[in-house]
Amino acid sequence: MPKILLLDDELTMVQMVADMLRQEGHEVFPFTNIQAASGALTTHTPDLVITDLYLDKANPHGMEILKKARELTPPAVVIVITGFGSVDTAKEAMKQGAFDYLEKPFKVDEFKLCVQRALSYNAAVSETVYLRKQLKKKYQFSQIIGSAPKMQQVFKMIERVADTDSTILILGESGTGKELVARALHFNSRRQFAPFVPINCSALPENLLESELFGHRRGSFTGAITDKKGLFQEADGGTIFLDEVGSMSPLLQSRLLRVLQEREVRRVGENVPVYVNVRVLSAANEPLEKKIKDGTFREDLYYRLNVIPITLPSLRERRDDIPLLVAHFLKDKISPRTDNSFQMTRQAMDILCAYDWPGNVRELENAVERAATLCDGDLIQAADLPPSVVESVQIPSNKDSEAAVTLPAVPDSALYPLHAQDPAATSAGGKPPSGEPILPLRTFMREQEQAHLNRALQECDGDKEKAAVLLGVSLATLYRKLSGEDKEG
Repeated sequence: MPKILLLDDELTMVQMVADMLRQEGHEVFPFTNIQAASGALTTHTPDLVITDLYLDKANPHGMEILKKARELTPPAVVIVITGFGSVDTAKEAMKQGAFDYLEKPFKVDEFKLCVQRALSYNAAVSETVYLRKQLKKKYQFSQIIGSAPKMQQVFKMIERVADTDSTILILGESGTGKELVARALHFNSRRQFAPFVPINCSALPENLLESELFGHRRGSFTGAITDKKGLFQEADGGTIFLDEVGSMSPLLQSRLLRVLQEREVRRVGENVPVYVNVRVLSAANEPLEKKIKDGTFREDLYYRLNVIPITLPSLRERRDDIPLLVAHFLKDKISPRTDNSFQMTRQAMDILCAYDWPGNVRELENAVERAATLCDGDLIQAADLPPSVVESVQIPSNKDSEAAVTLPAVPDSALYPLHAQDPAATSAGGKPPSGEPILPLRTFMREQEQAHLNRALQECDGDKEKAAVLLGVSLATLYRKLSGEDKEG
């Protein structure tokens, strides 16, 4: 049931409109006082606010409600009402974020239609915000799995440059996850609510790629029966990802260089430039320096694209990540689709770790999915792996070969593995630094708990009731823990 906050200084007006809205099935919170209405904004978090602009016939105090309503999370949709012919003030309210305005006296049908449109708009915005959150969750950094040192360097670089407008060139073999990195960069930047537009430059012939990137005018070539916006215009305000950028023809390279220099595009068959605000991410699966020497790639374009390079290691350069990736594919991707919890024998895992994976992570995912599909039951064995993988490596068999191996846990942290472990906290042998005694676990946990309790009390200026609320425990539990009566065994 939509919640509507109604504010007007005329009691009769408030009662009439409130009754009308309730008959339409809405939950209504009517007010004639601006202070009470202002407090109710945070208490009731309405979907729609309907407010008179001039509550004291002199000053547009309704603007205050408009501002506070738009500051809510999520923002409320606002309709402003004015009875003094102050259309200019109402238009100013529209500039400040009001959805629409009505002049008194208004017709009932006109009012109902305006409310219906405002609530429909609010529902559409809420759905868009939800979908955007889901996209951001899907492409947050935690979706790029890896704990090897080379992957840690990649994570650190992505974290540093995600929220900039710098042009980035992502380098790596096929299947290393270049587009996944590009999407993570976009959905963790200030451009996350604008379009992300990917295109594979090697998938289209030159004439079609030019039209796709820059658009065309009707009649500019055979088959151009309508005007078409290019992908640069479609990505305006957001990010365009040019995959396999090294396959571009010299003509398209020169046009792309102009876009990067001038921030404007010209459609095919048109001479009028159009300004675009687009962040450019590109990717290549082979060194572009070689193409520059061969004369097939412009050096000036290379330096424009390669402002910040991010190089993804091949899977054979980070074999220690293979068990982690296998666990991710089985637990997070395959098991939810099949309602089955898979395990893997030690021999099968040893084969996966020994194979060179020329197709990198993409090939590994395909191999794991194939094995899960073909295995008998929920235990993946060596025979379930692709023959090309099994025949390429020699793994000696032993008594533990058929035993199920424990799959590593895949962490949920947004920047795995940057914060998983402080390298300075351990010595080369993986032991705690010397100089500090190893306390019994119970003693260590008790000390940590006491420190946390003291911090909460300091935060609440010694008020134990507030500290208990902050900690999410009862007051009695807080007293018991502070007195030391809550010790185990």
